[in-house]
Amino acid sequence: MTSRYSLWALMREGLKSAPAWGAAWRDAAPGPAYDVVIVGGGGHGLACAYYLAKNHGIRNVAVIEKGWIGGGNSGRNTTVVRSNYYYPASARLYDFSVDLYEKLHSELNYNIMFSQRGMITLAHSRHDMEAAVKWVGAMNANGVATRMLTRADIARAVPFLDMSADARYPVLGGFAQEKAGTARHDAVVWGYARAADRLGVDIIQNCAVTGFMRSADGAIAGVETTRGTIACGRVGLAVAGSSTTLADLAGFRLPVSSYALQAFVSEPIKPVIDTVVLSLATGMYVSQSDKGGLVVGGGLDHYLSYAQRGNLPVAGNVLGALAEQFPALARVRLLRQWAGIVDVVADSSPILGRTPVPGLFINCGWGTGGFKAIPAGGTLLAHHIATGDPHPLAAPFSLDRFSTGALIDEAGASGIAH
Repeated sequence: MTSRYSLWALMREGLKSAPAWGAAWRDAAPGPAYDVVIVGGGGHGLACAYYLAKNHGIRNVAVIEKGWIGGGNSGRNTTVVRSNYYYPASARLYDFSVDLYEKLHSELNYNIMFSQRGMITLAHSRHDMEAAVKWVGAMNANGVATRMLTRADIARAVPFLDMSADARYPVLGGFAQEKAGTARHDAVVWGYARAADRLGVDIIQNCAVTGFMRSADGAIAGVETTRGTIACGRVGLAVAGSSTTLADLAGFRLPVSSYALQAFVSEPIKPVIDTVVLSLATGMYVSQSDKGGLVVGGGLDHYLSYAQRGNLPVAGNVLGALAEQFPALARVRLLRQWAGIVDVVADSSPILGRTPVPGLFINCGWGTGGFKAIPAGGTLLAHHIATGDPHPLAAPFSLDRFSTGALIDEAGASGIAH
């Protein structure tokens, strides 16, 4: 009875010329002052605002976004969630995020469509296999359950993969993390936005930062925006590829470079892949959405850019790898392509916490791994802003590590595309 009534209510509201359902969150106008202003209306910024309100009771918070919420990397990614990282600090951070993702639908009372379908990484050479054994050992030592796969295991799990003896990219084996999966990127943004709004957070769109107000001692006193000045004592930056632009406005430099990262989705087809598959030889990775589209990603466009489009050579390399490794899918048509601007750091690890400007905190440097870290990134930045001290999980990822040399080199160690 309940399910039939719910379906009838859905049909009734959907067929109305003016549906009774209201907006999921308020499109707020800027107030004159807040305790905290979060710059960036993507997943990390909205999550930070939500956890400030929920975990720390700080509700006089504004999230300001130069465009629309979720219009940056949060809506321009391949939705993969995983924690199979090499170093202990990274594994703890990303596994914490996966743990939060597992409960997020209940936490936010919003279906984020988190599907723990697992992730398989393919090894194509003896070197790949030796490295895979090392990585799996490290991951399991870090408490991240990962297991080696034989060639036969992969053939059973991914039947459309070219496993022939003369394949251009022969498959020798690989490894799997069953806890990994995918989530609906828009739903994560919308869920955090609605939950933050209900706790009193103002979400302000079409409001770009043009400068920072400083007190006599140099500390943050507010932000200057295209919609006027907003006074505040603390500011959090969560703007991914635009982090260097905001840091320049604040008067300090970040060790961050911005690149375009492309992604693609095909026309819907019948189910052919029920996991995430990553190729070490090509860097191509693919999963299939709940609507049937193949979601495909690969490496960066290797030139600095703020353009959300990418170029054709990289598209050709990524899609060519898909066609080579999944020949039966070579004639599937693309539905759309997009690119996000990712913030790449030399050691491929994030930057979390305070900056040289008192009262200004930052969450950046996730590279191509920002989506999977949204719940953790929001939690950890909120903790530092609220308490003044870094969370233990975030402490190794401070900006200070670039002066002390305590880098966490996931780029060289993990061998996993970020």
